[in-house]
Amino acid sequence: MPYFDAASAAPLHPVARQALLAALDEGWADPARLHREGRRARLLLDAAREAAAEAVGCRPDELTFTSSGTRAVHSGISGALAGRRRVGRHLVVSAVEHSSVLHSAATHESGGGSVTEVPVDVTGAVRAQAYASVLREDTALACLQSANHEVGTEQPVAEVAEACRAAGVPLLVDAAQSLGWGPVPAGWSLLTASAHKWGGPAGVGLLAVRKGVRFAVQGPADERESGRAAGFEDIPAIVAAAASLRAVRAEAAAESVRLRALVDRIRTRVPALVPDVEVVGDPVRRLPHLVTFSCLYVDGETLLHELDRSGFSVSSGSSCTSSTLTPSHVLRAMGVLSEGNVRVSLPAGTSEEDVDRFLEVLPPAVAGVREKLGAPAATAPAPAAPAASLVVDALGRRCPIPVIELAKVIGEVPVGGTVTVLSDDEAARLDIPAWCAMREQEYVGEEPADRGSAYVVRRLS
Repeated sequence: MPYFDAASAAPLHPVARQALLAALDEGWADPARLHREGRRARLLLDAAREAAAEAVGCRPDELTFTSSGTRAVHSGISGALAGRRRVGRHLVVSAVEHSSVLHSAATHESGGGSVTEVPVDVTGAVRAQAYASVLREDTALACLQSANHEVGTEQPVAEVAEACRAAGVPLLVDAAQSLGWGPVPAGWSLLTASAHKWGGPAGVGLLAVRKGVRFAVQGPADERESGRAAGFEDIPAIVAAAASLRAVRAEAAAESVRLRALVDRIRTRVPALVPDVEVVGDPVRRLPHLVTFSCLYVDGETLLHELDRSGFSVSSGSSCTSSTLTPSHVLRAMGVLSEGNVRVSLPAGTSEEDVDRFLEVLPPAVAGVREKLGAPAATAPAPAAPAASLVVDALGRRCPIPVIELAKVIGEVPVGGTVTVLSDDEAARLDIPAWCAMREQEYVGEEPADRGSAYVVRRLS
C-alpha cells in the first residue's frame, strides 16, 4: 500500500532500524554512571550527538536531545524568551508556523507577553522585508520555519536571519520538515527538529542553541542534557535518530532530484485530470517531496477515505478533517481554497508506478465524492432567470455544501445580479472567494448576519 504521508511521519529508515537494534544491546545503561556499562552508553550518546551536530551545523555542546520535536520547540521558545526578559516580551512568528510554535506563542501571550504574526503571500512564504519591519527594540525572539509542513513552501531563512542579526534578535528556526534534505542556511540562533520526520524513531527531538544566546531553562532543573531536557535519555532511539539523519543526508541529493520529478508530474497532471483543482504552495521554492492541492465541491475527509480504500495514504488540511470544523491555519493564512484539500508527501524510494497509479485512482475518487454531494457539473451557468438577486441559506451546513449551493444557483440571476450565501461555516470565508476566482465571478464581500455571515457574489458571466 503506497504511503504518501511522509511529512507527518516518514517510514523508519533501514539504517535507523539497524542502529536501534544494536543500541538496545549496548546502550541501555545510565550514561551518567562510571561503570563499564555506563561508559559504553555515554560513548554511544556522545557519538550520536557529534553526528547530529555535524548534520545540523553546530557544536556538539550546543545540541540537546529532547523527547520530541514539539518539546524542543516549547523548550526553545520558553528558554529564549526567559533568557531575554530584560530586553522585552515581544515575540515574532509567521502566520504559518507549526502548531507547536503557535501554541507556545499563545501561552506567552496569555502570560502577558505580546506576539506579532507576520502574514504570508498566496504561496505561503513570508516576505523578508515584511518580517524585518515588525522587529522592535523589545523583541526577545523571532521564529520562522525553514519550510512549511502543509504546502512545502521554503521560507527565506537567510534573509530573515540577516534582518534579525541587524536588529540584535535571536532567530529560532523550526527545521522539522527540511533537515533531512540538507542544512539550514546560516544565521539562526536556535534550531529545532524531529527525528520521525526524516526516518528516525519517534520520540527524539533536537534543540540546538548557539553559544552566546541568552537562554534560561524553564521548569524544574534536571542534570540531564545540560539541564535543558529532563529525564533519562532514550539512548537507542537517539543513536538511531543520528544514524538515520546521516544516512538520509547522504542520499538526499539524488533522492531530491528523483522525487522532485515525481512531484512535478503530480502538480502538472492533477489539474489536467481533475476539473476545478487548485494546486497550492510555491511551485519552485519548495520541498522536493511534497505537493498540496484542493478540490472544489469535495469533502476532504470523504476523499481521504476513498483514497485509502484505493490503497493510498495521504493527509489533508481541509476543515472537513478537523473536529473544530475550521480550515487549516496555513491555508487560511494563504487565502486559498481549503475544501477537498489533499497533501501528498512522498517517502524515499517512492516509485514512478506508485505515482502513476495514484493519478489513475484520484479522478474517479473525486468524481464519486462530488456526485454523492450533488455538486454541479463543470459547465457554464444556465441562462439567467428574471430574479436580480437570490439568497442561499446554508446555515448549519458544512463545507463544501455552501459553495455547492452557490454554484447551483448562480445561473439563476442575470449578469450583474447577486447571490448572497448565508453560512456559519468558517471555511466559507476562504472557499467562496476561491470559487469566485476559479469561476471568474466577482466576490463582493462579507456582511454581518443574524447568524454566521452573509457572503455576496456578483455574476459576471
